[in-house]
Amino acid sequence: MGRVVSLFLPRWPTDRLRRKSPGSVPAADTPLVLVGRSGNRRSVVALDALAQQAGLHVGMPAAKAQALVPGLAVLEADPAGDADALDRLSVWALRFSPVVAADPPDGLVIEVTGTDHLHGGEEELLRGLVDRFASSGLEAWAAVADTWGAAHAAARYAGATLAIVASGEAEPALAHLPLAALRLDDALLMDLRVLGLATVGDAADQPRAPLTLRFGPQLARRLDQAFGVLPEPIDPVRSPDLVEVRRVFAEPIGAPETLRRYTGKLVDALVVELERRHVGARRLDLLFGRVDNRWEAVRIGTSRPDRDAKRLTRLLCDRIETVDPGFGVEVMTLAATMVDLLGATQCAASLIEGDGLDPAADIADLIDVLANRVGDRRLYRFAPVASDVPERSVKRVEPLSLDDGASWDDHWPRPARLLPRPEVIDTVALLPDHPPVSFTWRGSRRRVRRADGPERVFGEWWKREAELATVRDYFRVEDEGGERYWIYRSGDGEHAETGSHRWYLHGIFG
Repeated sequence: MGRVVSLFLPRWPTDRLRRKSPGSVPAADTPLVLVGRSGNRRSVVALDALAQQAGLHVGMPAAKAQALVPGLAVLEADPAGDADALDRLSVWALRFSPVVAADPPDGLVIEVTGTDHLHGGEEELLRGLVDRFASSGLEAWAAVADTWGAAHAAARYAGATLAIVASGEAEPALAHLPLAALRLDDALLMDLRVLGLATVGDAADQPRAPLTLRFGPQLARRLDQAFGVLPEPIDPVRSPDLVEVRRVFAEPIGAPETLRRYTGKLVDALVVELERRHVGARRLDLLFGRVDNRWEAVRIGTSRPDRDAKRLTRLLCDRIETVDPGFGVEVMTLAATMVDLLGATQCAASLIEGDGLDPAADIADLIDVLANRVGDRRLYRFAPVASDVPERSVKRVEPLSLDDGASWDDHWPRPARLLPRPEVIDTVALLPDHPPVSFTWRGSRRRVRRADGPERVFGEWWKREAELATVRDYFRVEDEGGERYWIYRSGDGEHAETGSHRWYLHGIFG
């Protein structure tokens, strides 16, 4: 069973307007409502948080809202513009998964089966989605479940910004939610409430036949879709600018070796198109359209632009085992959803032998294999940063990022192992310039046999005003067992404004 994420944008129309054209809408501290016309009646169709706090709600007459809140900003709703922007947002969300679709009027649905591990798991994926939207000025709630219906209900009615419905637990998780969570028509909701049915559990406990006979098949269909009894296919959005190839089969296929063979053919066709556009793939999405209208997807990424057909085929085929073909696959689509410029390359001739060249080993293939198995965020290398403060003198960069020529100052030796955070130690030392005679770290007392220092490191006053007078005095010390440590005193040993004068262990020499 797959996993589906539903993203809910509770204030999508108002947030979109403020983000799109902040100069043409009221200030952020002014309550804002959008009104629409239904016949001769103008009513509120969307509102921001300030308007809701003022007691307004969707469906309220526009005249009444203006009378209740003086200075209320009233704008005309633009449903067509909201829908178009939602479609563009779903194209942007393709970076998270190959299967994304708009969930009008205020959400997205994302199939994350087989791709959540690339983002650190389901919880990290949800948190990353919500944070990305928040940084763009859009409030978002997210939920993940086995089905579109369950995820949709949890995102909007679970009462939490992040909601995870465990696999196989959709029915108990939705039982206490209101019937509106099932995406039923308003008229049907009113009729069900008259019967005393208020929650999803109430409806699920009733015999299906009488309800279907009286109200039609909609209620039973929505229940079955939410609980995974009936499939609810997601029609993935595709950008018109994608480099994409497609293969439709007269008869469904399902054998792994057959899927691998046609994957290779699709890669060959895609590489031809990439060469024509002078680009290389950074991310490939391989979609399998099953006969039951479900989509299975494989996503791979590369550390640099690539159009080597053999390498790309191998990376994709390594993930074929995660695909469930069901009763058969009737269409396969391969798309390069992220590309970069890549010029022509010269292949080395077999005649070049023993010419003294020492070609560096190309580890791009290894990096790509590991990144697609464990996630690219777990792979990195360290690069130097111009800073005297040890914990600020290093940063994480992509494994194959270009070397900018920076290096660490080797005037003073640095330990092979730097602790994540300096740890407090108890010392016996003569202030202000002498190293400790002994120190106690993690409950073990060590007597210092040799020491070198101090090396004074000053605070970076241009980053934080509090570091204007801060200093550290570092010492390299060796204990009686021959182990060497990097310790420092916070402060110069004389003036209180330079530090607390406490001692810390910051690193261990190999």
